[in-house]
Amino acid sequence: MKKNIILSFALAVMLVYGAAGQQVVESVVAVVGNEVIYLSDIEGQVVQLKAERDPTPVDQLRCRIFEDQLVQKLFLDQARIDSIEVSTETVESDLNGRLTDYIRRAGSEQALENYFNKSMAEIRKDLREMLTNQYIVQETQGTIAKGLAVTPEEVKKYYNTIPRDSLPLVPRKVQLSIITIEPPDMDASKAEVRQRLLDLRSRIINGESFSTLAILYSEDPGSAPRGGELGFNTRGELAKPYAEAAWSLKQGAVSKIVESEFGFHIIQLVERKGDMVNSRHILMKPKLSAEQTEWAILRLDSIANLVRSDSLSFTMAAMRYSFDKATRANGGKMVSENPAERVNWLTLDELPREINLVVRNMKLGEISDPFRTTDSKGNNIFCIVRLDQEIAAHRINMQDDYNYLSDAALRDKQSRKYEEWIVDKIRRTYIRISDDFRGCNFHYTGWLE
Repeated sequence: MKKNIILSFALAVMLVYGAAGQQVVESVVAVVGNEVIYLSDIEGQVVQLKAERDPTPVDQLRCRIFEDQLVQKLFLDQARIDSIEVSTETVESDLNGRLTDYIRRAGSEQALENYFNKSMAEIRKDLREMLTNQYIVQETQGTIAKGLAVTPEEVKKYYNTIPRDSLPLVPRKVQLSIITIEPPDMDASKAEVRQRLLDLRSRIINGESFSTLAILYSEDPGSAPRGGELGFNTRGELAKPYAEAAWSLKQGAVSKIVESEFGFHIIQLVERKGDMVNSRHILMKPKLSAEQTEWAILRLDSIANLVRSDSLSFTMAAMRYSFDKATRANGGKMVSENPAERVNWLTLDELPREINLVVRNMKLGEISDPFRTTDSKGNNIFCIVRLDQEIAAHRINMQDDYNYLSDAALRDKQSRKYEEWIVDKIRRTYIRISDDFRGCNFHYTGWLE
């Protein structure tokens, strides 16, 4: 049974015929209400999925894609009847974000145009239509499922339908509190890094290859193997000081030393294209001395001992001493780095490696010894953590995982509602299908009636 009604087409699926250099006759293969499906809509996706090594035989794949298109057109036809529209601002925002990503992957706007054999205006038009339809389908589904909810009895019934040997395994989850300390007196270390970068900049100005020196000396593991090259980025995707420096450069020019939250850089502009730039950089970070490390360890030891002796609560210690703004404000509580979640139950795999290794052997309520790790920007920090709560790894169950099961039961109920609606909508809608697709083994039997 189909669980995913919304069609999420990739840009490459939509435009694959431009990339393949093939020509398809724009023949109509189906009419659904006032909506039409073209043969190229089907064949383009077949080519793309086979290129991605989809093992489904071509005839079956073509029929599956065709029925997915039929279902989408049912929702679009209903949206037209109900006068459902979507915000232009929402579509354009998504469109711009996706185009930026596609251009970065291709290398430039020109490369993207060459790949699809279409102008940027045509690519933008096709992508806008796809996104608009997708948002309209979502809005229509929201109307159909409006007001649906599940009762505890329905959640229990849903849980009981899952075979016990098929229940998913939930990994160990923990709630943690953390106090972080940054090493003091970094001025000497920063000065040393600046001098090293100045020496490298002089060598580049005197004719040595920026790319070669980036491979040899840059401390950015992502870009160093590529000669420091970052690819195309918009201003908003780069640290502000880095972006300001990169946008001020002429092609091939090398910046002065730039300090950002990630460390110190020298930057070379590779190419500017519209509102994006491709740049390369050499990143270096201040090194810690033994004295700085010892200071941080002793400082955290002192704070941990205050908490262990009940002279100070961990919450107050975090608010008073921790350097990390994100956790300091809520008394040290760690939350998921995913902005869409912001939950404080974390699996061990979601934790930085060093914290993972420490926490896996801790007992409930225990405060760790001080240890060294890195923050989200790769900077060295020292910290202590406390294991506040934990849920052991287990098979999913009603007692520990009710919210998860409730969400799953609601999705299942919505899916069944969509199925019922589709069957009824097929019966009430004018549908004409080309003879070329009448031999398909459809999931819904009413298409040909």
